Amino acid sequence: MDFLKWQDTEKPDSGKGSKRRLTEDQIRLLETNFSFNKKLDQDLKYHLSQQLNLPPRQIAVWYQNKRARWKTQAMESDHKAMQSKLASVMSHNRKLEREVEKLQEELDQARAMVHASSTSVPAYSCAVSTSGEDDGGSSFVDRSECCLDNELYACVAGVESRHQFLSVAGGFGAFGPSI
Repeated sequence: MDFLKWQDTEKPDSGKGSKRRLTEDQIRLLETNFSFNKKLDQDLKYHLSQQLNLPPRQIAVWYQNKRARWKTQAMESDHKAMQSKLASVMSHNRKLEREVEKLQEELDQARAMVHASSTSVPAYSCAVSTSGEDDGGSSFVDRSECCLDNELYACVAGVESRHQFLSVAGGFGAFGPSI
C-alpha cells in the first residue's frame, strides 16, 4: 500500500463528488503524533502535511475532530466513574439510614421505658456496681418495685455519670441519698 496515496470513495446520494479518506498508514501516523501532542502547532501541521501528502487544512480538521472524540471519551469515562461512586455512596447512605432506623427504635424503646417508669411502678431497678468489679451478669436486679429516671440514666451512662447526675438532681435516687 502506498503510504502517501489517498483512497477515493464515492459518497452515495451526494452531489458533491468524491470524499477522500485517509489510508491506514496516514491514520496511524496521525494517531501516533496525537498521542504525543494533543494540540497542533503550525510547524507540525506543515510537516505532517508534507509527510502525508495532505493539505494542511485536512490535518487541522483531523486533529480538531480527534480532540473532540478524545474529550468525549474522557467525559464518558469520568461519567462512568462518577456513576460508580454515586452508587457506592447511595449504598452507604441506605446502610446508614437502616442504622439510624435501628437506633431510633432503640431510642423509642428507652423512652417508652422511661415513660413507663414515671407513670407506673416497674418491677426492676438498675443496680450500678461501684466496686469496679464486673461479673458479666445483667445490671438489672429485682428491687422493691422502684426505678426512677435517674437510675435508668445511671444504668445507661455508667457510675461516674450517675454520681454527676444525682448530684445535679439533688442527690436522691430511688432508695434515698446517693452513694
